[in-house]
Amino acid sequence: MSIRRSIKSRRAVAAASLVAALALAVTGCGADDGGGTKDPGTPSSPTSPKSSDEDKGEKQEDTAAGENVDPNVKLAEARGDKGMLLVVNQVKRDAGGFVTVQAELKNQGQAPVNPSAWAGSEPVITSKNLNSVGGATLVDKTGKKRYYILRDTDGRCLCTTGMSAVQPGASVPVFMQFPAPPAATTEVDFNLPTFATTSLKISG
Repeated sequence: MSIRRSIKSRRAVAAASLVAALALAVTGCGADDGGGTKDPGTPSSPTSPKSSDEDKGEKQEDTAAGENVDPNVKLAEARGDKGMLLVVNQVKRDAGGFVTVQAELKNQGQAPVNPSAWAGSEPVITSKNLNSVGGATLVDKTGKKRYYILRDTDGRCLCTTGMSAVQPGASVPVFMQFPAPPAATTEVDFNLPTFATTSLKISG
């Protein structure tokens, strides 16, 4: 009887040891899964979308300079071909050494007007600024000097570009930036191809 009891006791101990070992193994696997499923190279939270402020900043970069100009202010007008009218809203001298002209092109005719002629005939302008107002100029009659629209290092004008045909009854806001004439010059002649020349007074 003692031998049988001894054998039963050994079997019980062995079974208990096996159960304990299995329990430890299961616990260990659970710990590995919890830590291993997380990729150390993956950020703890997904990349947040752009804030509304960032979106507004990008939109502001895409819009013309001085977009807050009051369109009801009319400093000068010039008639153009095919029923076009140019209304100048602002001519401002800026601290950076340039003059910004803000205007609006209105089609008062009966047919769409292609803007290609407004880019002028200067090759460096027309080659990279088709459908723009890159052909505009300012003339300082006192200093006897003509000013062309500023360009960046790639030859693109600092003006409204990528324009489409202006439809009848439509209005298109445009801007142009020129080198500033001397501070003593407060009035210049403005010209855009196909439009009559008009005098502008510089503010600022």
